[in-house]
Amino acid sequence: MTIETIVPESGKSAYKHFHFSQAVKSGGLLVCSGQIGTKPDHTLPETAEEEFRNAWAAVGVVLKAAGLGFEDIIEYTSFHVGLSQHIRTFMKVRDEVLHEPWPAWTAIGITELAVPGARVEIRVLARVL
Repeated sequence: MTIETIVPESGKSAYKHFHFSQAVKSGGLLVCSGQIGTKPDHTLPETAEEEFRNAWAAVGVVLKAAGLGFEDIIEYTSFHVGLSQHIRTFMKVRDEVLHEPWPAWTAIGITELAVPGARVEIRVLARVL
């Protein structure tokens, strides 16, 4: 089985310095690394809503680089610092990009993420047609 790495321009530094791909295509699936909602200058937004929107936008960049869209997501996992505090806002923003048929979803509460102060990281699994 072949493996094709997906590294959009925004992920080239992470690929070089941290040795991971934004996503990997293999066996009819796209497995995406987690995306955090930083701003273009790599700082975190003031509000959770903007951060969640940025994280979903980052997922969209990876999907687009693989020739896919949000409709191709079959499963996603969201990792939350302050899960119960922000889950309703997360779902509101999520519903701006995902629609029926709803993908499978697991939400996990955690204590911290790789970017200090970040509230969410989103990892997706998508079908490759």
